[in-house]
Amino acid sequence: METIKKKPLLSGLLILFLAAMVFANIGGNMYGPLMPLYLKDLDASITQIGLFFTLSQIVPLALQILGGWVSDTLGRLRAIAIGSVFGVIGFIPLVLADSWQWLLLAVAVGSVARALVGPSFDAFIAEHSSEENRGKVFGISQAIFMIVSVLGPPLGGFLAGMYGFKLMLLVAGIFYLIATVIRLGMAREAAKTAVAKKDKLTLGGLKTNLVAMIALVFSGGLITWMLVIDGMRDISFQFSENLFPVYMQEFGGLGLQQIGWVMSFFGLAMMLSTIPGGWLSDKAGERVGIAMGMVLLSAALFLLVSIPSGPQNQWLFYVGWGIAGVGAGISGPAYQSLISKAVPEKNRGMAFGLFSTSLGLFSLPAPWIGAQMWARVNPTFPFTITATVLLISVIPIWLKFKTPKIQEPVTEEVIPAAAD
Repeated sequence: METIKKKPLLSGLLILFLAAMVFANIGGNMYGPLMPLYLKDLDASITQIGLFFTLSQIVPLALQILGGWVSDTLGRLRAIAIGSVFGVIGFIPLVLADSWQWLLLAVAVGSVARALVGPSFDAFIAEHSSEENRGKVFGISQAIFMIVSVLGPPLGGFLAGMYGFKLMLLVAGIFYLIATVIRLGMAREAAKTAVAKKDKLTLGGLKTNLVAMIALVFSGGLITWMLVIDGMRDISFQFSENLFPVYMQEFGGLGLQQIGWVMSFFGLAMMLSTIPGGWLSDKAGERVGIAMGMVLLSAALFLLVSIPSGPQNQWLFYVGWGIAGVGAGISGPAYQSLISKAVPEKNRGMAFGLFSTSLGLFSLPAPWIGAQMWARVNPTFPFTITATVLLISVIPIWLKFKTPKIQEPVTEEVIPAAAD
C-alpha cells in the first residue's frame, strides 16, 4: 500500500526566511523596549518622550499601506530586501545621535524598512500555508520569531547597563546587517526563478489596489469592524505603551538589566503560547483567541499598575508581563489568520500594511496625550485607560469577528511561485 508523505508545516524556504527575521529583530528588540530610557538618557522629559513617539508616527503613517502595495506588486522577498537596506542606514543616526531630536531621523529612515518588511512578513507566511492550517503555521512562525523577544531585551539591557547605549546600538546594528545579507541573497535567488514576479510599480496599479481596499474597508463587513476595533485598541495602546519602561524604572525601582529581563519574560510567555494560540484559532475560531487575548492583556495591565513599590514586590512585574505575553501569544496568530482569510490573496500585503501598524490618523497624538495624562492626572492613568478599552473591546470582537468562508488554492507546495 502506497503511503503519502505528509508535508511539513514549515518549508525550508520559510525556515530560512524566519532565521533572517530573527537576526534582524534581535537587534530591534535590543533597543526597542529601552528607547524611552535612551531618550531620557539624552535629557528628554516625560512630555518630550510622548512628543517624540507622536512625531515618530508620521512617516510610518504615510508609508505603511504603500509598503504593503510594494510587497503585493514586486513580491515579498524583494520588498523585504529593499526595506532592509533602509534599516541598515537607519542605524547610523541612531548610534550617532547626541540629542533626542536626532533620533527622529533614525526612526524616519527605519520606518521605511518596517513599512516594507512588516506587511511582507505576514503575507509571506500566509502564502506558505493552507487555510485549514494557517493558524498553526502563524503560531509556529511566531513562536520561532519570539526568540527575539527572549534574547534581545536582556542582551540590550546588559550592554546598555555595562557599556552604554551607543555600544549596545552598534551591536544591534551588526545583527541587522547579518539579516540584510541573508535577505538580499534570498531575493537574488528568487529573482532567478522563471515564475518570479515581473510587475512594476505604477500609479495605475496603486489606484487599483487602493480602490479594492477602500471597498473592503467601507463594506460594513468583517474588515470594517476589524479596523474600527483595531483603531480603538491602537489609540489606547499608544497612550501607555512607550511609558512603561519609564514607569518600571521610576516606580518599580528596576534597573536597565532588570527591565531587559522582564521584557524577555514577556517574550518567553508569548513564544510558549503562540503555538497553542494557533491551534485554538484553527479549532475554535479566530474570535475565541482574540477575545481571550484581550481579557488577559487587560488583566495584566490592571495588575502592573497596582504593584506596590519596593524591591520585595518586583517579582510581580514578571507575573504581570507573563500574563500579557500569554494574551499577546494567544491573540496574535488568530488575528493574522483572520486578516489573511478576510482579504483576497493579491491584496494581502496592503491589508497587512493596514493592520500591522499601530498607527493611524486618530492615534497619532495618543503618545503625547498619554504623557499629558501621566503629568497632569497621575502616572497610572494612561495604563488604566488602555486596560479598560481592551476589556470593552471583547464585546464587539465576539459579536463581529466571524470567520469568512473563502475558498482559495493551497500554495505551500509551490515554493518558487511564493518565494518572490
